Amino acid sequence: MTSPVGPALLFAPAHRPDLLPKAFARADTVIVDLEDGAGAGDRAALHAAVRAAELDLARTVLRTVGPQSPSFLDDVALSRELGIGTVMVPKVGSTLPEGLAGLEVIAMIETPQALAGIAGIVAREEVVGLFWGAEDLITLLGGTHSRRQPDERGAGEYRDVIRHARAQVLVHAAAAGKFAVDAIHADFRDAEGQYAEALDAARSGFLGTACIHPAQVEIVRRAYRPEEEQVRWARAVVAGAAEQDGAFQVDGMMIDAPLVSQAERILRRAE
Repeated sequence: MTSPVGPALLFAPAHRPDLLPKAFARADTVIVDLEDGAGAGDRAALHAAVRAAELDLARTVLRTVGPQSPSFLDDVALSRELGIGTVMVPKVGSTLPEGLAGLEVIAMIETPQALAGIAGIVAREEVVGLFWGAEDLITLLGGTHSRRQPDERGAGEYRDVIRHARAQVLVHAAAAGKFAVDAIHADFRDAEGQYAEALDAARSGFLGTACIHPAQVEIVRRAYRPEEEQVRWARAVVAGAAEQDGAFQVDGMMIDAPLVSQAERILRRAE
């Protein structure tokens, strides 16, 4: 799994192995969560639950605890034991922790140190992609809300510093030839907000969007699926590029090489 199957990646708590088959049936990739979603229970019991679960290894990512935890290396060992080739490492500091050689790593950029050291992190051979988290980051920055509140202009939108972090994740991943996954939308009842964020993620270049509830999966898929008019335009552009040298027009728009590449990407997503 050099890149996960997208666009909808669903977190599933490791302490609920009964939910994992349902997660695989709904989502494109399942992130088996040994960190926040699993609580602070008995680590041995959590590992036993994952061992007993039915996993589709080709569509499984294991999220470990952070490198500061004494359980981190045990979580990494579990991934090797079960043949889960991709791990998501949360709370990365200024550098990627040791002990991950031979695994594919999705590094979480959710600390100020990781954001400041993002270029070095994404350059590591083990790292195949980046994910990011708003709530840990705003907390570690000394803030209290990652989004603007009802008494502020633009209520519900990410604060500028969080939008900056999101952009940095996408830009640095692309610069290193790797993928980026967009963060969760915490209010799973907010279908409109989830769709808007996933649509922006798709059109900006994220590989997929992480979900924390099955109800978000189809919303994310719909956002990443090009609309019929986009597909018509993209087909016309690709057809025109096959017949023309240099710039040409489609629907009154001048088309050059970057727009041809965008059209080709739209068609790949549509397929």
